[in-house]
Amino acid sequence: MSYLLGDTTFWAFIGLIAFFGVLAYFGVHKTIGKALDSRADTIRNELDEARRLREEAQELLANYERRQREAASEAEAIVKQAKLETERMREAAQEALTERLERRTAMAEQRIAQAEAQAAKDVRTMAAELAVQAAETLLKDKLSKTQRNALVKSDIASLGEKLN
Repeated sequence: MSYLLGDTTFWAFIGLIAFFGVLAYFGVHKTIGKALDSRADTIRNELDEARRLREEAQELLANYERRQREAASEAEAIVKQAKLETERMREAAQEALTERLERRTAMAEQRIAQAEAQAAKDVRTMAAELAVQAAETLLKDKLSKTQRNALVKSDIASLGEKLN
């Protein structure tokens, strides 16, 4: 055993054992264990917090995706409603235009009929005036004064009979 006392490796081993003994005496292993346990708890808590945050993020993502789908469907409904409203407005405008055209056509036809009636009346009046003038000219030229007086008296008499 004397050869062991001269070996530096042996003394290094004894020093190492003594170091571990001192560490064990002062409870360093418990402190290291506690530190490792607290570090493990901290890591576990951080992992739990990260898991919770991930779940919240997934819920938020699902919520936003649902809202996006709702907004898209609402936008589609708005566009569809706008198209329907536009079609209704177009049809109403078409009907109003057709009605206005029909009214204007009827008014134009009425004015044309009135103009025709007035023109026919004017033509009849002119024809009557021309006939009177022609008759007057013929009576002046062809009949004598006595014949004319007799004709006027007979016409006045027949007129009196027709009025009664």
